[in-house]
Amino acid sequence: MDQPTVGILHPGSMGAAVAACAATNAAAVLWCATGRSAASAERAAQFGLTPVGALSDLLDRSDIVISLCPPAAAEDLAREVAEHGFSGLYVEANAINPERTKRIAGLVDATVVDGGVVGSPPVRGKTPTLYLSGAAAATAQIEALFAGTAVRTTTLGTGVGKASALKLSYASFQKTSRVLVALAIGMAREHGVDQELIEVASRRTDSYLSEPEYVAKTAARAWRWGPELEEAADTLAAAGLPPEMLRAAAATLARWNAVKDDSELTLTGALDRLAQP
Repeated sequence: MDQPTVGILHPGSMGAAVAACAATNAAAVLWCATGRSAASAERAAQFGLTPVGALSDLLDRSDIVISLCPPAAAEDLAREVAEHGFSGLYVEANAINPERTKRIAGLVDATVVDGGVVGSPPVRGKTPTLYLSGAAAATAQIEALFAGTAVRTTTLGTGVGKASALKLSYASFQKTSRVLVALAIGMAREHGVDQELIEVASRRTDSYLSEPEYVAKTAARAWRWGPELEEAADTLAAAGLPPEMLRAAAATLARWNAVKDDSELTLTGALDRLAQP
Protein backbone atom coordinates (compact mmCIF):
# COMPACT_ATOMS: atom_id res chain seq x y z
CA MET A 1 0.00 0.00 0.00
CA ASP A 2 1.47 3.36 -1.07
CA GLN A 3 1.08 6.23 1.40
CA PRO A 4 -1.90 4.96 3.41
CA THR A 5 -4.17 7.26 5.37
CA VAL A 6 -3.94 6.45 9.07
CA GLY A 7 -6.43 7.15 11.86
CA ILE A 8 -5.32 7.30 15.52
CA LEU A 9 -7.74 6.46 18.37
CA HIS A 10 -7.00 8.50 20.52
CA PRO A 11 -3.98 10.82 20.66
CA GLY A 12 -2.79 10.59 24.24
CA SER A 13 0.89 11.16 25.06
CA MET A 14 1.90 7.83 23.53
CA GLY A 15 -0.70 7.74 20.76
CA ALA A 16 0.04 11.23 19.44
CA ALA A 17 3.79 10.65 19.34
CA VAL A 18 3.40 7.25 17.66
CA ALA A 19 0.96 8.77 15.15
CA ALA A 20 3.45 11.52 14.35
CA CYS A 21 6.02 8.86 13.48
CA ALA A 22 3.47 7.09 11.27
CA ALA A 23 2.99 10.38 9.40
CA THR A 24 6.48 9.94 7.92
CA ASN A 25 5.18 7.20 5.61
CA ALA A 26 1.46 8.08 5.46
CA ALA A 27 -0.57 10.36 3.22
CA ALA A 28 -2.19 11.80 6.36
CA VAL A 29 -2.79 10.91 10.00
CA LEU A 30 -6.31 11.69 11.20
CA TRP A 31 -7.79 12.03 14.67
CA CYS A 32 -11.38 12.59 15.79
CA ALA A 33 -11.74 15.81 17.79
CA THR A 34 -15.34 15.23 18.90
CA GLY A 35 -15.60 14.78 22.67
CA ARG A 36 -11.86 15.06 23.23
CA SER A 37 -10.24 17.46 25.69
CA ALA A 38 -8.45 20.71 24.97
CA ALA A 39 -5.23 18.95 26.01
CA SER A 40 -5.82 16.29 23.34
CA ALA A 41 -6.43 18.97 20.71
CA GLU A 42 -3.26 20.80 21.71
CA ARG A 43 -1.25 17.58 21.62
CA ALA A 44 -2.65 16.61 18.21
CA ALA A 45 -1.83 20.04 16.80
CA GLN A 46 1.67 19.87 18.24
CA PHE A 47 2.30 16.59 16.42
CA GLY A 48 0.73 17.77 13.16
CA LEU A 49 -2.27 15.42 13.15
CA THR A 50 -5.29 16.26 10.97
CA PRO A 51 -8.59 16.72 12.86
CA VAL A 52 -11.89 15.30 11.58
CA GLY A 53 -15.31 16.02 12.98
CA ALA A 54 -16.63 12.53 13.62
CA LEU A 55 -15.39 8.98 14.08
CA SER A 56 -17.29 7.98 10.93
CA ASP A 57 -15.22 10.49 8.92
CA LEU A 58 -12.00 9.04 10.30
CA LEU A 59 -13.04 5.47 9.56
CA ASP A 60 -14.28 6.28 6.05
CA ARG A 61 -11.00 7.93 5.12
CA SER A 62 -8.51 5.62 6.88
CA ASP A 63 -6.78 2.56 5.46
CA ILE A 64 -5.15 1.79 8.81
CA VAL A 65 -6.56 2.57 12.26
CA ILE A 66 -4.35 2.43 15.35
CA SER A 67 -6.09 2.07 18.72
CA LEU A 68 -4.02 3.44 21.62
CA CYS A 69 -6.31 4.29 24.54
CA PRO A 70 -6.70 3.44 28.27
CA PRO A 71 -7.16 -0.35 28.63
CA ALA A 72 -10.73 -0.12 29.94
CA ALA A 73 -11.91 1.63 26.76
CA ALA A 74 -10.37 -0.79 24.24
CA GLU A 75 -13.38 -3.02 23.59
CA ASP A 76 -15.95 -0.21 23.55
CA LEU A 77 -13.83 1.60 21.00
CA ALA A 78 -13.50 -1.57 18.91
CA ARG A 79 -17.30 -2.00 19.00
CA GLU A 80 -17.75 1.54 17.65
CA VAL A 81 -15.34 0.70 14.84
CA ALA A 82 -17.18 -2.57 14.18
CA GLU A 83 -20.58 -0.87 14.12
CA HIS A 84 -19.32 1.46 11.43
CA GLY A 85 -18.20 -1.51 9.34
CA PHE A 86 -14.54 -0.52 9.06
CA SER A 87 -12.81 -3.24 7.02
CA GLY A 88 -9.26 -1.94 6.69
CA LEU A 89 -6.33 -2.76 8.97
CA TYR A 90 -6.94 -2.32 12.72
CA VAL A 91 -3.92 -2.18 15.02
CA GLU A 92 -5.02 -3.11 18.55
CA ALA A 93 -2.05 -1.54 20.37
CA ASN A 94 -3.54 -1.17 23.85
CA ALA A 95 -2.07 -2.68 27.00
CA ILE A 96 -4.73 -5.38 27.30
CA ASN A 97 -4.53 -9.08 27.94
CA PRO A 98 -4.30 -11.56 25.06
CA GLU A 99 -7.83 -12.91 25.53
CA ARG A 100 -9.31 -9.41 25.20
CA THR A 101 -7.21 -8.84 22.09
CA LYS A 102 -8.61 -12.03 20.57
CA ARG A 103 -12.16 -10.96 21.47
CA ILE A 104 -11.58 -7.65 19.71
CA ALA A 105 -10.26 -9.51 16.67
CA GLY A 106 -13.59 -11.35 16.61
CA LEU A 107 -15.61 -8.16 17.01
CA VAL A 108 -14.37 -6.22 14.01
CA ASP A 109 -14.55 -6.99 10.29
CA ALA A 110 -11.11 -5.46 9.84
CA THR A 111 -7.82 -7.33 9.65
CA VAL A 112 -6.46 -7.09 13.20
CA VAL A 113 -2.79 -6.69 14.08
CA ASP A 114 -1.96 -7.18 17.75
CA GLY A 115 0.46 -4.51 18.94
CA GLY A 116 2.32 -3.74 22.14
CA VAL A 117 4.46 -0.64 22.69
CA VAL A 118 7.43 -1.14 25.02
CA GLY A 119 9.30 1.99 26.01
CA SER A 120 8.62 5.71 26.35
CA PRO A 121 6.81 7.86 23.75
CA PRO A 122 9.04 8.52 20.71
CA VAL A 123 10.04 12.10 21.54
CA ARG A 124 13.35 13.71 22.55
CA GLY A 125 15.42 10.84 21.22
CA LYS A 126 13.36 8.00 22.74
CA THR A 127 12.92 4.94 20.51
CA PRO A 128 10.20 2.57 21.74
CA THR A 129 9.55 -0.77 20.08
CA LEU A 130 6.14 -1.65 18.68
CA TYR A 131 5.87 -5.43 18.90
CA LEU A 132 3.46 -6.92 16.38
CA SER A 133 1.70 -10.22 15.80
CA GLY A 134 -0.88 -11.26 13.24
CA ALA A 135 -1.16 -12.11 9.57
CA ALA A 136 2.19 -11.69 7.84
CA ALA A 137 0.93 -9.35 5.12
CA ALA A 138 -0.72 -7.11 7.71
CA THR A 139 2.27 -6.89 10.06
CA ALA A 140 4.46 -6.13 7.03
CA GLN A 141 2.26 -3.10 6.30
CA ILE A 142 2.76 -1.80 9.84
CA GLU A 143 6.50 -2.40 9.64
CA ALA A 144 6.54 -0.33 6.42
CA LEU A 145 4.46 2.39 8.07
CA PHE A 146 7.08 2.94 10.77
CA ALA A 147 10.19 2.26 8.68
CA GLY A 148 12.86 4.89 9.25
CA THR A 149 11.10 6.43 12.27
CA ALA A 150 11.75 6.53 16.01
CA VAL A 151 9.26 3.68 16.47
CA ARG A 152 11.07 0.40 15.91
CA THR A 153 8.99 -2.63 14.99
CA THR A 154 9.49 -6.31 15.74
CA THR A 155 7.10 -9.00 14.51
CA LEU A 156 6.66 -11.97 16.86
CA GLY A 157 4.65 -14.26 14.58
CA THR A 158 1.18 -14.71 13.18
CA GLY A 159 -0.71 -15.44 16.40
CA VAL A 160 -2.89 -12.59 17.65
CA GLY A 161 -2.16 -12.21 21.38
CA LYS A 162 1.61 -12.65 21.28
CA ALA A 163 2.40 -8.92 21.23
CA SER A 164 -0.09 -8.25 24.04
CA ALA A 165 1.44 -11.04 26.12
CA LEU A 166 4.96 -9.68 25.69
CA LYS A 167 3.87 -6.14 26.56
CA LEU A 168 2.13 -7.23 29.76
CA SER A 169 4.92 -9.62 30.76
CA TYR A 170 7.37 -6.72 30.65
CA ALA A 171 4.94 -4.30 32.30
CA SER A 172 4.38 -6.75 35.16
CA PHE A 173 7.99 -6.36 36.23
CA GLN A 174 8.72 -2.82 35.14
CA LYS A 175 5.69 -1.19 36.73
CA THR A 176 5.30 -3.35 39.83
CA SER A 177 8.98 -2.94 40.73
CA ARG A 178 8.50 0.83 40.86
CA VAL A 179 5.46 0.46 43.11
CA LEU A 180 7.63 -1.61 45.44
CA VAL A 181 10.23 1.20 45.45
CA ALA A 182 7.57 3.62 46.67
CA LEU A 183 6.50 1.25 49.45
CA ALA A 184 10.09 0.54 50.53
CA ILE A 185 11.08 4.22 50.63
CA GLY A 186 7.81 5.14 52.34
CA MET A 187 8.46 2.55 55.04
CA ALA A 188 12.04 3.69 55.52
CA ARG A 189 11.01 7.36 55.68
CA GLU A 190 8.54 6.58 58.45
CA HIS A 191 11.50 5.38 60.55
CA GLY A 192 13.97 8.05 59.44
CA VAL A 193 16.21 5.73 57.43
CA ASP A 194 15.20 6.58 53.86
CA GLN A 195 18.56 8.11 52.90
CA GLU A 196 20.34 5.09 54.34
CA LEU A 197 18.10 2.80 52.29
CA ILE A 198 18.96 4.71 49.11
CA GLU A 199 22.66 4.50 49.98
CA VAL A 200 22.40 0.73 50.44
CA ALA A 201 20.56 0.39 47.14
CA SER A 202 23.02 2.63 45.29
CA ARG A 203 25.70 -0.02 45.78
CA ARG A 204 23.71 -2.08 43.29
CA THR A 205 23.61 -0.45 39.87
CA ASP A 206 20.51 -2.38 38.81
CA SER A 207 18.23 -1.27 41.67
CA TYR A 208 15.30 1.12 41.19
CA LEU A 209 15.68 1.87 44.90
CA SER A 210 18.73 3.96 44.08
CA GLU A 211 16.59 6.16 41.79
CA PRO A 212 13.79 7.43 44.08
CA GLU A 213 12.90 10.23 41.64
CA TYR A 214 10.97 7.58 39.73
CA VAL A 215 8.41 7.41 42.53
CA ALA A 216 6.89 10.79 41.61
CA LYS A 217 6.93 9.84 37.92
CA THR A 218 5.21 6.56 38.80
CA ALA A 219 2.54 8.40 40.79
CA ALA A 220 1.81 10.73 37.86
CA ARG A 221 1.37 7.73 35.56
CA ALA A 222 -0.61 5.63 38.03
CA TRP A 223 -3.97 6.33 36.34
CA ARG A 224 -2.87 4.32 33.30
CA TRP A 225 -0.39 1.91 34.89
CA GLY A 226 -2.96 0.53 37.35
CA PRO A 227 -5.41 -0.67 34.67
CA GLU A 228 -2.49 -2.12 32.72
CA LEU A 229 -1.45 -4.20 35.73
CA GLU A 230 -5.06 -5.38 36.13
CA GLU A 231 -4.85 -6.65 32.55
CA ALA A 232 -1.55 -8.36 33.38
CA ALA A 233 -3.15 -9.92 36.48
CA ASP A 234 -5.93 -11.32 34.30
CA THR A 235 -3.27 -12.79 32.03
CA LEU A 236 -1.54 -14.45 34.99
CA ALA A 237 -4.85 -15.87 36.22
CA ALA A 238 -5.65 -17.26 32.77
CA ALA A 239 -2.32 -19.10 32.88
CA GLY A 240 -3.08 -20.58 36.31
CA LEU A 241 -0.55 -18.25 37.98
CA PRO A 242 -1.35 -16.18 41.10
CA PRO A 243 -2.50 -12.65 40.17
CA GLU A 244 -2.70 -11.22 43.69
CA MET A 245 0.61 -9.32 43.70
CA LEU A 246 -0.22 -7.43 40.53
CA ARG A 247 -3.76 -6.68 41.73
CA ALA A 248 -2.27 -5.30 44.97
CA ALA A 249 0.14 -3.16 42.97
CA ALA A 250 -2.79 -1.85 40.91
CA ALA A 251 -4.72 -1.03 44.09
CA THR A 252 -1.65 0.80 45.41
CA LEU A 253 -1.38 2.80 42.21
CA ALA A 254 -5.05 3.80 42.52
CA ARG A 255 -4.12 5.89 45.56
CA TRP A 256 -2.31 8.22 43.13
CA ASN A 257 -5.12 8.62 40.60
CA ALA A 258 -5.76 12.20 41.72
CA VAL A 259 -2.27 13.32 40.62
CA LYS A 260 -2.74 12.25 36.99
CA ASP A 261 0.07 13.59 34.78
CA ASP A 262 1.28 15.98 37.52
CA SER A 263 4.77 16.89 36.31
CA GLU A 264 5.36 19.07 39.40
CA LEU A 265 4.83 16.24 41.89
CA THR A 266 7.74 15.64 44.28
CA LEU A 267 8.90 12.46 45.99
CA THR A 268 7.60 13.80 49.31
CA GLY A 269 4.24 14.68 47.80
CA ALA A 270 3.91 11.26 46.20
CA LEU A 271 4.77 9.44 49.42
CA ASP A 272 2.38 11.63 51.43
CA ARG A 273 -0.45 10.76 49.06
CA LEU A 274 0.47 7.08 49.24
CA ALA A 275 0.25 7.17 53.06
CA GLN A 276 -2.87 9.36 53.21
CA PRO A 277 -4.95 8.94 50.06
